[in-house]
Amino acid sequence: MKLRPLGDRVVIKALETEETTKGGIVLPSSAKEKPQMAEVIAVGPGGMVDGKEVKMEVKVGDKVIYSKYAGTEVKLDNEEYIIVRQSDILAVVE
Repeated sequence: MKLRPLGDRVVIKALETEETTKGGIVLPSSAKEKPQMAEVIAVGPGGMVDGKEVKMEVKVGDKVIYSKYAGTEVKLDNEEYIIVRQSDILAVVE
């Protein structure tokens, strides 16, 4: 199955966070911060969204930083994805 986002939506997959601190302490999953870095999996077509022209600025494969509590989490084929609006993406990591 494949996700195809509509409008200005982007499908991202969160990158795993480090499980140990700089001091070498292993963190349980409940103590880890929610990751804010992700990889772009699919990009919507853009176009007219809420009466405004939206040009998509990210592409598949980009590593991005997104708003901490943005988007809708979706599980598909045992993989977890997040669907966000392009405006919830704060930066592209180069």
